[in-house]
This record gives sequence, C-alpha cells and structure tokens, in this order.
Amino acid sequence: MAYDLKQEDEVKEYIENLGIEYRFGCFKEKKPEVCHLLGDYLEAIKKDFDKAAKVFKSNCVDYKFGKSCLKYGNYCLVGRGKEKGDPAEALTYFEKGCELGEPTACLHAGMMLTATGPNVSIKRDVPKGYNYLKKSCDQNDDMACHYLCGMYISGVPKNVAEFNPHNPAKNKNIEYLIKPDMKQAFEFAKKACENGNMYGCANVSMMYKKGDGVEQNADESKRFFQIAQELQKVHETTKELKFQQGLEK
Repeated sequence: MAYDLKQEDEVKEYIENLGIEYRFGCFKEKKPEVCHLLGDYLEAIKKDFDKAAKVFKSNCVDYKFGKSCLKYGNYCLVGRGKEKGDPAEALTYFEKGCELGEPTACLHAGMMLTATGPNVSIKRDVPKGYNYLKKSCDQNDDMACHYLCGMYISGVPKNVAEFNPHNPAKNKNIEYLIKPDMKQAFEFAKKACENGNMYGCANVSMMYKKGDGVEQNADESKRFFQIAQELQKVHETTKELKFQQGLEK
C-alpha cells in the first residue's frame, strides 16, 4: 500500500503500522536489528522511554546486539527510563557493547574510566580506559582517536593534582601513566582526521606548522587546515538528528 505522507491521517496510519511491523519483527521473528529499531521507535515516536529502555536492555542481554548495549548504557548514564542516572551500570553496558564490537560503546567506556573531576564517580583506571579507546580508534571512531591524541599531547599524570596545565615546566618531574609523546599524538590526530574529525585535522595542521611530532611542512599544514574548514562546513549543515540513525555506521 502506498501512503500519501502529505495527508495527516495517512501519516498516522503509516506510523502505527511501522510500530506493528517492528513489534512483529522483534518479538515473533526475534531479529536483533528490528528490536533495536523498535527501541528507536518507542523513543523517538512514542516518547515512551520506559518501554524503550526495556527493549534496548533485552536486546543487549538476550540477543547480544552491541548498539542496544550502547543505547541502554546512555539511558543509565542520564537516568532516562530510570529514576536517576547510574554511571556504574552505564559503564557495565558500555563495556558489554564494546565486547560485542560497537566502537562508540568502547569510546564511552574509555572516557568514563579515564575521566577526572569532582563529579566523577567511576574509579579511574587509565590502562583499562586506554585499551577501550584504542579499540574504538582501531575501529575508526574519530572521537576516540582525537581523545587519544589529546592524551599524548599533554600526557596523563598519575596524580592529577600535581599536573599544572598552565605551566608545563613544572610537569617535567611528575610521574606519568602516559608520557607526553608528540609523535604518537600526531599519528592519532591524523587517524582522527582521516575519519572525519575536524579537530583532528586542525591538530595535524598545527603539528605540521610547528614541526611537533612530524617534520615541519608548511604546505601540508595548509592542506590539513583546509580539510578542517571543509569538515566544519559539512558539520554545520548536517546537525539534524535522523530517525533510525542508530543502525548507521
């Protein structure tokens, strides 16, 4: 049946039939991809976050669908479909999603385990967090590569309280879990850029300009600066959120 999506009644019928189709594909045919779409449908169309959370959790645990682990982890983190946020539970599902091959889940797990600050409740574990970030970057997640670049630019101190970001000279004698390494930073910045991260391209441009971690090259600096500008323009024109984007790579 062809629907005229300019007619309000036909739009409503189409949306209801879509929900029926997703429920059948999930509950009867037991297709993980369709269960994830059902969760997206309940979230975006029905605004029923409680039911969406249950679908995402079940699809993660029962059908081992990594994208649903990531989604439920996000729900746990912000308290959506729950009384309040639970970072520890969120981390559990991010780690599970990572194990199931979802790179963004690896990114989130890595960021949680390496984060510092007064509002951070997860115990810091930089080696474990680094491994999650590296796994995510290896699967071409641009933000993970960019985050790793930043870790190598400044280094990761064992005792954060000893680190002074405004006076690098005072940081020379402190103990690092990850020492500053501009060559490593350049490699991660370049990979971030190759995967479409405009900040990664900007970092590559600056490194070529200064000769940090790579041989100084004004032409390459200019080229990567132009790439960063082009990516920024693309980013500004593609900000809208698309339904079903949860299944896109």
